[in-house]
Amino acid sequence: MKNKSNHFLYWLSRLIKSLTDIVVAIITLIALSPIMLGVAIAIFTQIGRPILFAQPRPGKDGKIFNFYKFRSMTNDCDAQGNLLPDEQRLTPIGQFLRRTSLDELPQLWNVLRGDMSIVGPRPLLVKYLDRYTPEQARRHEVKPGITGLAQVNGRNALSWEERFKLDVWYVDHWSLWLDLKILGLTVWKVLQREGINQQGYATCEEFKGQKNQDQAVT
Repeated sequence: MKNKSNHFLYWLSRLIKSLTDIVVAIITLIALSPIMLGVAIAIFTQIGRPILFAQPRPGKDGKIFNFYKFRSMTNDCDAQGNLLPDEQRLTPIGQFLRRTSLDELPQLWNVLRGDMSIVGPRPLLVKYLDRYTPEQARRHEVKPGITGLAQVNGRNALSWEERFKLDVWYVDHWSLWLDLKILGLTVWKVLQREGINQQGYATCEEFKGQKNQDQAVT
């Protein structure tokens, strides 16, 4: 009976989380629509089209979805047609959007679609999927989030190992209270503008995977 009760409470908490995601996303989109319109106009005038950056990302159980952000970089290429490094393509308006986390606002649409949650492990690149250890891959047992435990504990300044440990800890210890705590800390971290990038990178270094790291060491 106790196990059934715990299972029901967990299911109920997950239902509340899903409903809360939808309500928060709708209210935030409506409340911040003037700001989002202003951001869109600024991007159009300073960078051009497209205004949104869309990229496939893995969600819950590794299911691929289109992830949206406000565009912060140009598409400038070198003589061979390869994109220039991120730090060379990042624009002044893009730097501002990243410092204030305004570039993340279009992900509220991902939340409404059911691809993402307000809180959860951040969705990373599809090419990383086969680079995770089985333990690291457990971050995909829940929906990815706009913010998460790793984002309020260092964000891009963390090493990949530290980030994945926090992601898996979140999966194992999830609760509505933990989500509320992360949301509160997110507001504080955004105001402090901490952990936006790793030193020497526009965001952070590429995740090579444990196998590649071991080979590099040897």
